[in-house]
Amino acid sequence: MSTASIALFTSDLRVHDNPVLHAAARAAGGVVPLFVLDDGVRAAGFDVPNRRAFLADCLADLDDALRARGGRLVVRTGDVVEQTASAAAEADAHDVHVAGGVSGYAQRREERLRRALEADGRRLHVHDAVVTALAPGEVTPAGKDHFAVFTPYFRRWQAERHRDVLRPPRRVRVPEAAGSGPVPRREDVTGVSPGLAAGGEAEGRRRMAAWLRGPLGRYALRQDDLAGDATSRLSPHLHFGTLSATELVHRSRKAGGDGGDAFVRQLAWRDFHHQVLAARPQAAHADYRTRHDLWRRDPQEAEAWRTGRTGYPIVDAAMRQLAHEGWMHNRARLLTAGFLTKTLYLDWRLGAAHFLSLLVDGDLANNQLNWQWAAGTGTDTRPNRVLNPLSQAKRFDPDGAYVRRWVPELADVPGLEGGAVHQPWKLPPAAARAAAAYPAPVVDLSEALARFRLARGLD
Repeated sequence: MSTASIALFTSDLRVHDNPVLHAAARAAGGVVPLFVLDDGVRAAGFDVPNRRAFLADCLADLDDALRARGGRLVVRTGDVVEQTASAAAEADAHDVHVAGGVSGYAQRREERLRRALEADGRRLHVHDAVVTALAPGEVTPAGKDHFAVFTPYFRRWQAERHRDVLRPPRRVRVPEAAGSGPVPRREDVTGVSPGLAAGGEAEGRRRMAAWLRGPLGRYALRQDDLAGDATSRLSPHLHFGTLSATELVHRSRKAGGDGGDAFVRQLAWRDFHHQVLAARPQAAHADYRTRHDLWRRDPQEAEAWRTGRTGYPIVDAAMRQLAHEGWMHNRARLLTAGFLTKTLYLDWRLGAAHFLSLLVDGDLANNQLNWQWAAGTGTDTRPNRVLNPLSQAKRFDPDGAYVRRWVPELADVPGLEGGAVHQPWKLPPAAARAAAAYPAPVVDLSEALARFRLARGLD
């Protein structure tokens, strides 16, 4: 047994059900629980205020959990390969354990780390099914490296045996030689969305327990209810790994019922996108299936969309929720993405970048591939479907409660009671003056649909 090993935390900031920490603790007498504030992540533009603040919560909570077990979190700043190799040399650690990643950056980082450690006579151990419930590439169709359609993937995913949930370590002994910088603090981060939720494993487990106790059972019926806010809101914790996707699958299956089944399906969608990106890293920035789109360029319409000023209340409500909370309901993500790419016919990469600038759960696989699904350049088997914002509003916000929550200038306008709030341009002149602070629609829906169909060669 080595005298020490390193558990290199990435997107697995937890002590419960963590194969990386579990293996590192079993492999050696001492463990260096290491997190590197990676210069590469910052240079790539992923280090944005909302995720930086949530990360600070997660790291502080992880440090507390390790200290409760006799250890501590070691924090370094710089190049992740250099810092990991340096920490390994200081602690005389022969083995480094890390969770497998799926992005092109994660794959390159892993290869660089392997080469650097081997040059020093050390070993890198990559653990699968840490960030996802099922490892990318664990199930594949005959003769191919990944599934391109969700339904057949889900059938195989459901039939596969998922690994058992691991207990947290009782004790963590950190070598004294492992020097650390300070743990980041949320209060030092500026530019954070005012309604950003708290991070950390303790908060994630509290939310998970509350979700499993009741709301999960109603999920199948209410998952698209915008005003009801009946989703789990666990996506930030899955993104940072303060909760285990594997544990969530097991516990949701145990809960059973239509709600449990529907929620497990959403967890499978997350795994599906990760296995697509692992096989096709270029899908983070290039069309997965090109439609040869000649996207329009209209900075004013793009800005109206970003700021929630399109004149379509359901779209604007969703965009304002994003700005305030750093989070958006899944149904709202689909309709706002569809509006940008198919109604305005603007490049999906503009929208994906804006989402990543604010979303606390800004996961590269899920964000980019959901945007491609909405744009019709991804895995959607009906790539030219168009989500009409008025139809979506009528179906998923029938009484206008979601709009009135996030578009206050329409909340108390006479004549916009109930679902009428979704079409303020239909007000009579006297009432229209009361809604004057709200913009007119940036585009006519019928004209936009005709433009899209012509662009895609459907007419």
